Amino acid sequence: MHRVVVLALEGAYPFELSIPAKIFGTAAGPDGEPLYEIVTCSLDGRPVTTSSDFTIAVSHGSEALRTADTLVIPPFTCDADDARDWLPGELARALAGLPATARVVSICSASYVLAAAGLLDGRRATTHWNQAAHFQRTFPQVEVDADVLFVEDGRVYTAAGVAAGVDLCLHLLRRDHGSEIANRVARLCVVPPWREGGQAQYIERPMPEPDAATTAATRAWALEELHRPLPLAELAEHARMSVRTFCRRFRDEVGMPPGQWLAQRRVDHARRLLETTDLPVDQVAAHAGFGTAVSLRQHLSAAIGVSPTAYRRAFTASRL
Repeated sequence: MHRVVVLALEGAYPFELSIPAKIFGTAAGPDGEPLYEIVTCSLDGRPVTTSSDFTIAVSHGSEALRTADTLVIPPFTCDADDARDWLPGELARALAGLPATARVVSICSASYVLAAAGLLDGRRATTHWNQAAHFQRTFPQVEVDADVLFVEDGRVYTAAGVAAGVDLCLHLLRRDHGSEIANRVARLCVVPPWREGGQAQYIERPMPEPDAATTAATRAWALEELHRPLPLAELAEHARMSVRTFCRRFRDEVGMPPGQWLAQRRVDHARRLLETTDLPVDQVAAHAGFGTAVSLRQHLSAAIGVSPTAYRRAFTASRL
């Protein structure tokens, strides 16, 4: 069974600390069997003081890292300016024992730990937008992308913070076991089943006025109409807005233009069909609104770097 080890450091943020156990711990196979083993540890096996007014007791010390298939480091209170202060000796020794094949995940400012350990050298990574400039100054060897929810670079994953940690854990679950199980977990946890990693962080974006029209209903409608072309004018008409107003409000609410959002949703739908059906690729393309297998191949390759046939083959192999 895949073992997820969560490292609780002094000053841990309770909400983020609980995300891996909630997402991975909710995942179950067809017969209800758990798909992951979740182990929460501290460096010395002792209780950890959180950033709130309570302490968390754990049952494991840093030796648990040596057994990790996936390591998740949630954020914790640390205001150090010196990069070396983010990686005290005890923590460095613990990370040195991590298996070379283990996935490594940081949520929010825990990216500082990965960078201080050299795990992000030459890699693309993200962190909370409010800390991105300081992070880049502190670790110039890291390619910081402050405008996305999470980044996957090889076996290292970084999430922007708070809810983006949920998105990243669902992304990993989807990679491991497919969209059907990931979507079921999302429904049980009452969270959005999919927010693309490249979606913009919500940076000081004002809430709409209570009486302002939104594009939410049109987005929900569009998801039911993915099998056919959806011109921008038709989307705007459904929302009862001018095209200009619709595009502006759509970008304000979603963080990307309507066309980009639609393309991502079509890719998501195609992936689900490739995972859960035996439909030929040309029929998958038609159902997802790409029209032709060539168009689907181009979009899927741009999104995740593989062809539809290779994706289906890899997903099937991962389930065996």
